[in-house]
Amino acid sequence: MSGIPLTIEHLTPKARGGQDDEENLWLSCRLCNEAKGVLTEAADPQTGVSVPLYNPRAQTWKEHFAWDEQNTHLIGLTAVGRATIQALSLNDELRVRARAIWTQAGYHPPEP
Repeated sequence: MSGIPLTIEHLTPKARGGQDDEENLWLSCRLCNEAKGVLTEAADPQTGVSVPLYNPRAQTWKEHFAWDEQNTHLIGLTAVGRATIQALSLNDELRVRARAIWTQAGYHPPEP
């Protein structure tokens, strides 16, 4: 979440054979969608092994991610979580600062 309007993301990008069917579409902030681009996998920064990016239609968020104590940084609990956080820059300065403000205002973290 970044406070930026959502866009339609193709979980499997059209450039990689993805279709426009509902099972392949998801709402995503523009920053995440642009960071993902045509990626379907990325390297786990801990092991260097290439793994699929998190798929919100097929996987459970809590199995792959958690919030730190301040609710500002995402923590990858699995290789998929860590690779997704890094590939999409989910802990960049803009997002972390926004989450700190949202946490103080009581809007963050979102309900699972």
